[in-house]
Amino acid sequence: MQKPLLMDLEDNVFLEGDALVIIDRRRLPGEIVRLRCPDHEAVARAIEEMAVQGAGDIAITAGFGLYLAARAVERSGASRGDETLRKAAERLIATRPTGHHLAALVGKLMRRIGEAGDSAPASEIILASLRRALDAQRRISEDTGRHAETLLCSGDRILTHCFAGPALLYMLRLARRQGKDVRVLCTETRPYLQGARLTAWSVSELGIDTTLITDNMAAHCMSRGMVSKVFAAADRVAMDGTVANKVGTLQLAICADYFRIPFYILAYGGPDAKTLRGEDIPIEERDPREVLEFRGVPISGPAVRGYYPAFDLTPAALVTGIVTAKGVEPRKG
Repeated sequence: MQKPLLMDLEDNVFLEGDALVIIDRRRLPGEIVRLRCPDHEAVARAIEEMAVQGAGDIAITAGFGLYLAARAVERSGASRGDETLRKAAERLIATRPTGHHLAALVGKLMRRIGEAGDSAPASEIILASLRRALDAQRRISEDTGRHAETLLCSGDRILTHCFAGPALLYMLRLARRQGKDVRVLCTETRPYLQGARLTAWSVSELGIDTTLITDNMAAHCMSRGMVSKVFAAADRVAMDGTVANKVGTLQLAICADYFRIPFYILAYGGPDAKTLRGEDIPIEERDPREVLEFRGVPISGPAVRGYYPAFDLTPAALVTGIVTAKGVEPRKG
């Protein structure tokens, strides 16, 4: 068993001089490619173009983008530094609108800069805050994984969707250390194949029996008794319990409900207090070409249109429990 590369963010997103280095997740696991971002605009493009994925990881990466913007202002001695930082923050927040973590963290960084006034350079304030955020994210991931592990029994066959983040990996590593025999099925997660490239690879690095299935096999696997529990993550949870996660989560929840299979959400820090209802969550719609091509190669006819909502909304009635760093909160039933 070895530590997966994606278990801790600092192993794949880190500062190197006055640039941010991102291990390009679009190229994993076949290649370890370092994407060097010299400024906040390069970071914003990397987020938009899916070089980094996962709500918490995206948020901290955006925070580093704001740090680069602050460093650029400080080096230039610009007189309108506050305005430059504000525009950089707006650019970074706009990259992925569905998850609340990004806007929350960048907003918090901007407030701390404002509260500090001239007592310290903005870049120092941002960097100190990001170090605390990284420590907090690791603790939250570990605690969420620890609580989720209590839901597992030896013999469980777990279905996952997309990349549920480090909490899933901490959950499975702890289960293995506890001697529990668990196996994992991963959906490939079209069109970026995060389930295949990130989750299945990372879980297999833990030495756990891992099987990859296509997205349209999930209901069949459930009907054959191949799934005993489903675990997914959440880019945002509304106060009414609605879960926004990678598109395809809703259909898994519907199928799990039909086959009476427990469906759990790894929600890390928990619901977003500012989002009261699911209908308040904006759903990002990405470039249709992303479903019409695979790595630049067309997969359909020239007259065919594509449609790609990156997320869907799963109602609370389909969720067995929400797992956070504080524990397991039962939902339906």
